[in-house]
Amino acid sequence: MTQRTWTAVDDYFDGLLVEEDEALVAANADAEAAGLPAHQVAPNQGKLLHLLARIRGARTVLEIGTLGGYSTIWLARALPAGGRLVTLEVDPHCADVAEANIARAGLADVVDLRRGPALELLPHLTDLAPFDLVFIDADKPSNPDYLTWALELTVPGSVIIGDNVVRDGAVVDPDSTDPRVQGVRRFTELIAEHPNLTATALQTVGSKGYDGLVMALVTG
Repeated sequence: MTQRTWTAVDDYFDGLLVEEDEALVAANADAEAAGLPAHQVAPNQGKLLHLLARIRGARTVLEIGTLGGYSTIWLARALPAGGRLVTLEVDPHCADVAEANIARAGLADVVDLRRGPALELLPHLTDLAPFDLVFIDADKPSNPDYLTWALELTVPGSVIIGDNVVRDGAVVDPDSTDPRVQGVRRFTELIAEHPNLTATALQTVGSKGYDGLVMALVTG
């Protein structure tokens, strides 16, 4: 199979199952126009996050890594009235683009966008905990530390999702010198070792290439 085939399959299912409205389309377009890296989730992955939040019945969501706000919009739209999403973004330019995209989607009163390094911001979220769902999609070398904080800010029944964990298959290489690969490997090992987590990983192919995600349930 080729990248062209993967993208065509994504387009087929997106056309039938994924409802991208003007705000979502504009969020991607504005992110591209602003020169943001094309690291946002694909439409079908955004819809998956939305469905997982709804299945969980999430009222509170924590997102580590906002980028242009595309996944933020999908997650925030899954919340019931009175729900709250906190999203953390270190890059001021990304945060500016995301803030505008979130406001255009009518979600400014739902989303609390906080600017700065996530590891500096996370200790200040304890008064907002617990979070029902945590989505980790930021710098991969810090994933182990993000997991530590995700566990601190959740309770049994909460869901923790880590994105971009396959790294085009490089995750299987224990000798990789890529700190992103090593961050993902340690993140996954810590999940596997933790007595109060049960998890699985899914490989994905599509318009975003070959990658995958880890999903963990906090059990105790």
